[in-house]
Amino acid sequence: MIESAVLWLLKLLSAPAVGLSSVFVISFVSATLVPLGSEPAVFAVVKGNSAMFWPAILVATLGNTLGGALDYFIGYRAKKAFAKERESRWFGWLARYGAKTMLLSWLPGIGDPLCTLGGWLHLPFWPSVGYMAIGKFMRYLTMTSALLYIPDGFWKDLARLLGG
Repeated sequence: MIESAVLWLLKLLSAPAVGLSSVFVISFVSATLVPLGSEPAVFAVVKGNSAMFWPAILVATLGNTLGGALDYFIGYRAKKAFAKERESRWFGWLARYGAKTMLLSWLPGIGDPLCTLGGWLHLPFWPSVGYMAIGKFMRYLTMTSALLYIPDGFWKDLARLLGG
């Protein structure tokens, strides 16, 4: 039952008309402060249709970068909300290294708030977005490539272990 549902979902996500738009939306939302992982969606699209590797990576990078830019904008407008935190070491670190710190926007847990703090500090927008895009692209490329090298038998064993 679960295996057929997973296969149906993989087939649905691998369809270019549905898969890439799903990857974009999930990647965008996961880059905001909403805790959601986008790597499984990217992996599902690529696993379902290997020809979608580069389109899925690029669409996920675009969606996640735009979500990071939204975080930046939120931070840019939220100075009062962070006024007490101004003395923390994060702000000093961001102020010292500038837009290059956005390379770390791919990190789980701290990447999204980092984009928000970059906006709060009014780091240069386009260099910040550029570094965000590089970091996020490298994350998707690395994660998806690594997941593709795991044998299919592992995923089937995992599905059985989880009750499939």
